[in-house]
Amino acid sequence: MPRPRKCLINLSDTAYYHCVSRCVRRAYLCGVDSQTGKSFEHRRQWVEDRLLFLAEVFCVDVCAYAVMSNHTHVVLRINKQKADSLVAKDIIRRWHQLYKGMLLSRRYINPAECNTLSEAEIETVTSLSEVYRKRLYDISWFMRLLNEYIARRANKEDDCTGHFWEGRFKSQALLDDASLTACMTYVDLNPVRAGLADTPEASNHTSIQQRINAAKSNKQPASLLPFAGNPRNNIPDGLPFRLDDYIALVELSGRYLYPDKPGKIADSAPPILDRVGLAHCDWNEMVTGIETAFTSSVSIEKLLNKRSQHAGYG
Repeated sequence: MPRPRKCLINLSDTAYYHCVSRCVRRAYLCGVDSQTGKSFEHRRQWVEDRLLFLAEVFCVDVCAYAVMSNHTHVVLRINKQKADSLVAKDIIRRWHQLYKGMLLSRRYINPAECNTLSEAEIETVTSLSEVYRKRLYDISWFMRLLNEYIARRANKEDDCTGHFWEGRFKSQALLDDASLTACMTYVDLNPVRAGLADTPEASNHTSIQQRINAAKSNKQPASLLPFAGNPRNNIPDGLPFRLDDYIALVELSGRYLYPDKPGKIADSAPPILDRVGLAHCDWNEMVTGIETAFTSSVSIEKLLNKRSQHAGYG
């Protein structure tokens, strides 16, 4: 029996989660249906665009993602600190990008009408903003607004009704840096493992391709949680690794054949930094730039024990 979502997502354990959504039966999210020959490849862009749009609206950061033929992988970070820093008007403006909202809340953020609201009306809107604040760092709401949008659009295109996704998305808590790195690597290598791409940089609609393309211009993608460098005092907000180390890790992992998976990076392929023209990139300069642009050790055993206690198993 599935465990309640509240037992799976707990900010006192970790802010990082791996979420997987799968299509029901033989429904195709993307790819080509081998029986009908119909292509659904254009839907990959739907998912990618919607995912990155939601990351701008929500206080949930995207660490990694891969859009596959009948499922999606995303690694997310809940950014509660960012949500807590928002004022009521900012919260309502964000929520109105997703829903039309109440007439009262629309008046509240309208400069021409906000001064005409009574004290009771302002108190009502303020209370409403606190409800929205919690939703903005809620992974269930994030995944709901991703999957519902894709389901409706796909069903409309297929001229059908009914469930498009399985009942729930699968959620895994990533309790330490090792599990976070391993899971991001697993997600970024999904197209290679499935035989859909020969290399990470050729894996369309993945976070690793975005990161590599941006690195060629000595940047990191604004739509993804940046790499902040190795853990240290006053580390800026971001993933606690170096980008070049992560790219090398993905490459190294991709060269080994994974059990029950058909794809791997060919042994004859040159190193990834040579392949994509980053062999002579000044990584230190790049990381320094990220630190100015994005201002702001826990043992596995301790975290696992703590998680068991929260789940009622301790």
